[in-house]
Amino acid sequence: MANPKVHPTAVDSSSPPLSFDPSSKQSRSPPGEAYVVQIPRDQILRRPPPENVRRFEALSHRGSGGGGCCRRCCCCFLCLIISLIIALGIAAAVLYLVFRFKSPNYSVTNVAISGINLNATSIAPISPVFDVTVRADNPNSKVGIYYLHDSNASVYFDDVLLSTGTLPVFYQPPDNVTLIATNLTGSDVVLGSAVQTLLTNSQRQGIVTFDVRVRAPVKIRVGSVNTWRIVVKVDCEVAVDSLSSRAQVLANNCGYRVKWWFW
Repeated sequence: MANPKVHPTAVDSSSPPLSFDPSSKQSRSPPGEAYVVQIPRDQILRRPPPENVRRFEALSHRGSGGGGCCRRCCCCFLCLIISLIIALGIAAAVLYLVFRFKSPNYSVTNVAISGINLNATSIAPISPVFDVTVRADNPNSKVGIYYLHDSNASVYFDDVLLSTGTLPVFYQPPDNVTLIATNLTGSDVVLGSAVQTLLTNSQRQGIVTFDVRVRAPVKIRVGSVNTWRIVVKVDCEVAVDSLSSRAQVLANNCGYRVKWWFW
């Protein structure tokens, strides 16, 4: 049987172009043609490139790990501080309830002064010396007090430091009164004109007020147990009648604080 021959047919250029219906299953796009399909914006799923996803996950895990470690450290430190405060509170409560701990009492009983010359016409440096006697009263019948090294005692007038020194190292037994004598010295102390005028007027009036400040590290002995090293801070306002070795104490008002902490 002879093969049928296909003859080219002329195409009318005025004829309408072929139409394409995407919804029709039987329609096919001619080879080489392109068409545009419009999809609503809210139906588009945005997804970053895979390499960006892996980088984001790595950074996220690293940040969360560091923050978690920091939070754990902060929580541990806070718990330690709270536990220490609770332990100190319990120890203080036991000390008070069992031994009926009473606060020691401090007062300045004697002050001998030398080295302060206010008769000079010009403001010259002075080297004041204070021999101070402090009365320490321990009213507790079962509690002793160790006064340790590294203490400090100083004398001020109108917030100007005049002399410094230390306290002796000793043990004060229970139910005891001890007189603590200390020598406080100063060197080349320069008083301003206002301070010197105030000091001179106070001497003429027969009442000169000084501030005596003591910082003493101590350990409290309860039975056979010693506490940790704590600091007793004693501040006394002392009034004397003159700036001489025979000065008489007219009044003194002492208060003290305790630093219940390690150092």
